[in-house]
Amino acid sequence: MQFDFSLFITALGLAFVIEGLPYFIWAEKMPRFLEMMSKQPTANLRRLGFTAIILGILVIFFGRSL
Repeated sequence: MQFDFSLFITALGLAFVIEGLPYFIWAEKMPRFLEMMSKQPTANLRRLGFTAIILGILVIFFGRSL
């Protein structure tokens, strides 16, 4: 299997776009949301992160199988 640098850069760019969307769309609400998230227990944040990772892997898996 050969590393596809173009695909990697595309995926990285898409990740930046997706990460930036909430800040652009809900700029007024993001500071409150981030403050609320900072007060969450570490275990909750880890569960949220793990869930996001699993969902991302599933999206990639199903997207690549089409």
